[in-house]
Amino acid sequence: MSLTVTQAYRFALDPTPAQERDLLRHAGAARVAFNWGLARVKAVMDQRAAERSYGVADEKLTPSIGWNLPALRRAWNAAKGEVAPWWAECSKEAYNTGLDALARALTNWSDSRSGKRAGRPVGFPRFRSKRRTTPSVRFTTGTIRVEADRMHVTLPRLGRIKLHESARKLARRLEAGTARILSATVRGKAGRWFVAFTCEVKRAERAPARPDALVGVDVGVRHLAVLSTGELVANPRHLGNATRRLRRMARAVSRKVGPDRRTGGRPSKRWDRARADLARTHARVANQRRDGLHKLTTGLANHYGTIVVEDLHVAGMVRNRRLAKAVSDCGFGEIRRQLSYKTT
Repeated sequence: MSLTVTQAYRFALDPTPAQERDLLRHAGAARVAFNWGLARVKAVMDQRAAERSYGVADEKLTPSIGWNLPALRRAWNAAKGEVAPWWAECSKEAYNTGLDALARALTNWSDSRSGKRAGRPVGFPRFRSKRRTTPSVRFTTGTIRVEADRMHVTLPRLGRIKLHESARKLARRLEAGTARILSATVRGKAGRWFVAFTCEVKRAERAPARPDALVGVDVGVRHLAVLSTGELVANPRHLGNATRRLRRMARAVSRKVGPDRRTGGRPSKRWDRARADLARTHARVANQRRDGLHKLTTGLANHYGTIVVEDLHVAGMVRNRRLAKAVSDCGFGEIRRQLSYKTT
């Protein structure tokens, strides 16, 4: 018996310098579309608020504009020739990426204000900075495929890009007809580029090694997990072990000439290199943490039929300044999230 699930396959890329410039150009186009749409929506909202303060009746206010994706896309297509004369240099999916992110952000803000969205309050979207925004672009149409050699992928307008690792895990499913690519998202982080394929996958239903066995999991700081069987899972403390190195690298960044927002001054080359080194170290710590949590949760899901995990209020725990760093280094919420989908 099989079931259909949505699964992502993520691979590292090795783009050429020209392809990396194209990736940055597409990510920048998405940011431009996002900022343009946000400025348009904000201007109308501010105008209506000003008119209300003057006592203008509701029926005479400036007409409101839609902020769902179809409405934003129609408005962008009508204005792109004036706003971005270079729009033809990038795929339409780049602009759709920014507008889709804006539509989701505005919807989340509106639902949070009206009480439809549970959880912490969601603020109004902010403009995306060129330097602080993570470059990302999502492709849903066009040529999206894994090449026959399994070491290259083809994406719209970007062409054939070399992979840093083999995509055989996904290629085998595509060749067998048990997977179908829905979209591809390219993202840059800490000097590396990754592509994530969101796929519709047909999987055979699996059962744990001991379907009748039950285990309780108590997560903590001293030990990452204490099982009801008596097994203790040590806390590797990846962030704590890298603290001295991170502090030294952060000091090196602070001693160099960084960007000046007031005057628009550009950072020095040494600042760029020091900042890239710091980002790579943070990424390495995050990768080590993610790897350990995946091994822990996969082992539990493969062996036990029922897993009981305590429900912790992690957001409240990190408010304690003495425990915030240690709690964040453990990843309590990630353990529960991974178990929730791996046991399905």
